[in-house]
Amino acid sequence: MSSNDPFARLPEAAAFTVVSTTVTDGGAWPIEQYSGLSGVPGGKDVSPQLSWSGAPDGTRSYAVTVYDPDAPTGSGFWHWAVTDIPATVTELPEGAGDETGPGLPEGAFQLPNDARAARFIGAAPPAGHGPHRYFTVVHALDVDTIGVPADATPAALGFTMAGHVLGRAVLTATAETLA
Repeated sequence: MSSNDPFARLPEAAAFTVVSTTVTDGGAWPIEQYSGLSGVPGGKDVSPQLSWSGAPDGTRSYAVTVYDPDAPTGSGFWHWAVTDIPATVTELPEGAGDETGPGLPEGAFQLPNDARAARFIGAAPPAGHGPHRYFTVVHALDVDTIGVPADATPAALGFTMAGHVLGRAVLTATAETLA
């Protein structure tokens, strides 16, 4: 794992809480959250269940992202990005991030990840590369809709959100593929 802090250069934001029945903060992803699409045996590309609470006053919508800063790309790897989640929603069920987005609330949509699929793609660190961190972040935003097109990248979403983030709830999981 690198010491790369994906929040080091972002504006500070209030902290709130995100929990999951799928994985505990600091724990390892279960095999279902690994990438079968990338050929990891047993991987199913199932997005985690997430519940959040304590968002700052003024929150009008949320975005959820999953990011691996330890991927050997020079820019990390975006596994999932969902935006325009209404402020009244405080949970996504496990599996909400498949290609049809069955558990996403009305108005919310998934952006293409770094594999260019508008869905959750699970962990697939290169064999022998060591453990990777996966930052699952719920971003509390001060707008109803962030205004990015459906084909925007997660990085473009992050850039557009930067001036609208009121708070961040962070859950970090790990994954490793042994050599």
